[in-house]
Amino acid sequence: MRWEAANFWLNVVSTLCWPVCFIWMHRIGVRQEELLKRLHEQNKRIEELSRAEHDLIQDVHPTVGAIQADVKDVKDALGQ
Repeated sequence: MRWEAANFWLNVVSTLCWPVCFIWMHRIGVRQEELLKRLHEQNKRIEELSRAEHDLIQDVHPTVGAIQADVKDVKDALGQ
């Protein structure tokens, strides 16, 4: 009789654990989805900033080359 009672209560506890675990895992999944959504939005912002930075560098790069050439001409003119 003792084993039957112990087996009964273990089954009851096991049955009660299933919904608790299901709810817990569901909450973890919801949090993960929210985190992935925020990471995706952050990634989009970083890509936009990276494109803007790339465009700025493209605009500035030829100017830097022209400045370096001018500095070299001035340096050569001064004889250094």
